Amino acid sequence: MNAILVIAGKELRDGLRNRWIIGATLVLASLAFALALLGAAPTGALAVKPLAVTVVSLASLSIFLLPLIALLLSYDSVVGEIERGTMLLLLTYPLTHTQFLLGKMMGHSAILALATLVGYGGAGLAVGLGQGGDAQSWGAFALLLATSVMLGMSFVSLATLASLLVRERSTAAGISVALWLLFVVVFDLAILGLLVTGKDWLAPWAFGWLLMANPADVYRLVNLTGFENVRMFSGMAGAAADLSFPPGALLAVLAAWVLVPMTAALMIFRRREL
Repeated sequence: MNAILVIAGKELRDGLRNRWIIGATLVLASLAFALALLGAAPTGALAVKPLAVTVVSLASLSIFLLPLIALLLSYDSVVGEIERGTMLLLLTYPLTHTQFLLGKMMGHSAILALATLVGYGGAGLAVGLGQGGDAQSWGAFALLLATSVMLGMSFVSLATLASLLVRERSTAAGISVALWLLFVVVFDLAILGLLVTGKDWLAPWAFGWLLMANPADVYRLVNLTGFENVRMFSGMAGAAADLSFPPGALLAVLAAWVLVPMTAALMIFRRREL
């Protein structure tokens, strides 16, 4: 465990030195404050708590931004060390393949978690304390913070897995861009195309299960259907009733999107010749 923490600490220090933590925090905080302040303006007429509006706005922002930051952080986590010639040197220390990879992923996840908690947390506290927030809205906001970290970790795992499957950093970068486009843009467009054709290509029961194949959609469902006030404002009340996935099951699926790519990466790394 100490070796894992040493590698994770090294990644955190590298993140500070390369301005990753500062840059990601500033980006998340600035966009979060803008959405929070602008999105809370009409809530007086709609009798919706401003913090609930903030949760809906930040959930939509996270789907586009957090996967991109996670992929940029981790796409060269292994192949970059190999290209720089430092991988063999690191493994000469009393350090196993598993400890090295887990330390890398833990460090990158910690960078993303720190940026998310500071960036989003500041905006949420400003809105909740300044304009008021009930217990349900605070619960929805806490869920948003936790699942945002999990969403980022899922893409850290995917990027690390991609980094193990290639021999060049440029190829890993291309795969990361493709992953972002697939899960954030193309996947939902494909489902929308099936729905608007007017043909029964997608059975109603299959629609919900198909969404489980995308961590971004699971994240959206968790945050927009988990609490009544958020569900009503986001327009997901009907969808939540039709899909009938309890929040616990959605959280389990999101956790699986973290653990399954991580486990695959560990298995490949143990067998890979460096």
